[in-house]
Amino acid sequence: MSISISILAELVQYQPQIRPQIYFKSSLIALSHAMEDQVLAGSDSPLVIATFQRERFYRQEAHRYRRIAALTSQVYVMAAPETEFKNASDAYETVAFPAEDILLSQEWNLVVLGENYASCLVCIEREDLAENSEMYEQLTMDPARPFEGVWTSNRLICSQVAILLLERVKYYRPEIQGKIQEAVNGFNLPTKMVKPRKSKKRESGINRKGKVEPDLQLNDPFAYRLVTYLQAGQHKLLRVYRSLAVQEWKERLVNSITAAIRQSLDPEEVLEIATREFGEAMQAHRCLIYRCKSTDNSVVIEHEYLRSCPEQPEGTEVKSLRGETWWLENNPLFQQVLQQQRYVYLVEPGGVDYVRDEGENILDQLAEKWEIGGWLMVPILSQGRLLGMVELHQCNSICRNWEDDELSLMDAIATQLAAALIQAETHANLEELNRQLEALERTRSNLIAITGHELRTPLSTIQVCLESLSQEPDMPLEMREVMLETAQADAERLRKLVQDFLTLSHLESGRVDWNPESLRLEECIDLAISGVSARYAENKPKIKVEINDNLPLVKADGEWLVELLTKLLDNACKFTGSEGKVTIKAKSNGDRMLEVTVADTGRGIEPNRLEEVFDRFYQEEGSLRRTVGGTGLGLAIGRQIVTGWGGRIWADSPGKNKGSRFHFTIPLVESELIINA
Repeated sequence: MSISISILAELVQYQPQIRPQIYFKSSLIALSHAMEDQVLAGSDSPLVIATFQRERFYRQEAHRYRRIAALTSQVYVMAAPETEFKNASDAYETVAFPAEDILLSQEWNLVVLGENYASCLVCIEREDLAENSEMYEQLTMDPARPFEGVWTSNRLICSQVAILLLERVKYYRPEIQGKIQEAVNGFNLPTKMVKPRKSKKRESGINRKGKVEPDLQLNDPFAYRLVTYLQAGQHKLLRVYRSLAVQEWKERLVNSITAAIRQSLDPEEVLEIATREFGEAMQAHRCLIYRCKSTDNSVVIEHEYLRSCPEQPEGTEVKSLRGETWWLENNPLFQQVLQQQRYVYLVEPGGVDYVRDEGENILDQLAEKWEIGGWLMVPILSQGRLLGMVELHQCNSICRNWEDDELSLMDAIATQLAAALIQAETHANLEELNRQLEALERTRSNLIAITGHELRTPLSTIQVCLESLSQEPDMPLEMREVMLETAQADAERLRKLVQDFLTLSHLESGRVDWNPESLRLEECIDLAISGVSARYAENKPKIKVEINDNLPLVKADGEWLVELLTKLLDNACKFTGSEGKVTIKAKSNGDRMLEVTVADTGRGIEPNRLEEVFDRFYQEEGSLRRTVGGTGLGLAIGRQIVTGWGGRIWADSPGKNKGSRFHFTIPLVESELIINA
């Protein structure tokens, strides 16, 4: 015996006139129960053979077969075991076939042979006929599982099915061959299955005289109409199931994607998660999500999901767009999305007549270059404002038509994505605002502490000097000169403090009128050194200039460049003793800029404070225990000056007491760029 063929297929070989139908599982349950009830309502001892795909299905009907076994000894039940089901001869014969028996594990068979009646049900599950859209895979309802098979009360066919099933029983339970033979003899079953002879004049179920052979009449009209009505009801129920399944799928998908993208408040992480979840859910070959505005000409693709395309030749993959510039200005799809404020999709981009630019269709070019067969754009909108775009690409030759349910689902997900982006942006703005408020609070505290110290100290000195001069008119001339010089020095200190405040305020407000001109850096350095040398005449470190004589000209406002160099030199001399050294160097950095470095051998800067030193009112020692004066505005002013001409300023230091280096860049004159090139 061969078990490489299903009962249904083997039956059709012997009875080719049979035309199998499609039944839903709920219909088969009703038919099976009707056949079993016919046995329970009778008084004879019929032959009953049933196959169950799994033990769990058998367990639901076990009580019915115990009642049937009380009426007849010829009951055989087959199932694939999952827990306790096994070969046994108790109230009836149980046959455990292995789960590896793929055919039996897919079949649904039931045959009943009585003295005056017969019926059989022979089916095999057809998963390929299910509503196999990928979105429904996890939502397939058990009652709607489709089977292909035959239900009949024709005794000849029922007898043939009984023989085929008993052969399976004998294959797995050879020890009960004697009992099986009793069934064959007792119910006059055919001992040998014979295929009908072929005849050109004979068709399915028609004899040579053109009449339907009685033995091949399958069901009476009443039973047939009853089954048809049952199937029609199942169809209606299935449509309801499908509608509910689609709704459940949409809600589940929206919730899962929403939960995934809201795990983070980082906009870039939100987009990366959404791209993966969206692409997997919609089964697209390529999914792009990018942030853009309606006025953008192009974007750089940073977030992409790729899915393999089995239809493509082996070894080829879907091309990646990550890092590529994606043009929007001339893309008709993008422009149409902006106009309609909703999704737009094409099944065949190359076959649509859009506005052509210089005789070439932009969509044709993009579709050909990136192998796009189906193209969908879904806008991410918030109150009519475009935040970004979702693009789904089908990259196989079989173009996909997007269903209305899928398109509405994409709109719903895009709405959730817009909310997530707004939330992430709001959180980022709040964090930035908090940082600004904290910085403002630190600035306020430093302003109060530093200005209090810097104003009170020179004012106190000036007040003491003036009081002494007024109260002691006979003060010696030498002492009078000392008092006046001290008061004058502190007055100058106050003037510089006020000037620094005004300078920084002027720079930060953007009201500075820059007057760029071609300058020799050496001349500006000499002017800055002259001013610093006069200020630190007695306790000045050695200042050394190490720049080439053929240094190119720079383009800057000379007054502000000297101010910047003075601030940096003043800062270096302030924290470097007379035994130390300050060095000025300059070199071209290859980016149309000249890099200037002011290095010292002084106190140095802690690595974690290299950025803080450019903040307003920053004090390296703290405002209340400083050994050197200053408001902490010099480097803040320097950063504003460098930013004004489009340069950059930064600091580095090996560490505490190991010196520091301040670097800034300054543009070169265009003619110098041409000569150097």
